[in-house]
Amino acid sequence: MTRLVLGVDPGTAVTGYGVVAFDGRTATLVECGVIRTNAKDPLPSRLHNIHDGISELIARHEPDTVAVEDVFYARNVRTTIVLGHARGVILLAAQQAQREIREYPPAEIKKAITGNGAATKEQVRYMVARL
Repeated sequence: MTRLVLGVDPGTAVTGYGVVAFDGRTATLVECGVIRTNAKDPLPSRLHNIHDGISELIARHEPDTVAVEDVFYARNVRTTIVLGHARGVILLAAQQAQREIREYPPAEIKKAITGNGAATKEQVRYMVARL
């Protein structure tokens, strides 16, 4: 039985996503991309765009599960709070579509992809492209 997973890396400027099909043995990339928002727009407008983008992806692909990066604690408290808003609208879109939601800590995701829980964005990007 093939399962579809929509994985989301939240951000208010750029929210990354990937849709992957698992058949029990292999994973196949279905689609990947980003949802971009305009930095000059007010935060509520940007959050609305993220919610709409995720809702559209869910409607189009009908994933079984939506996997979202869990909260991380940035040095800048404002960054952490704003990222929390982005996560909130993503979780809302998944819940409204009645999808299973899984949350994973950033270090766990990095370790699964690169073998190193402290990998840089560049290392993760490289390994995702390779995989």
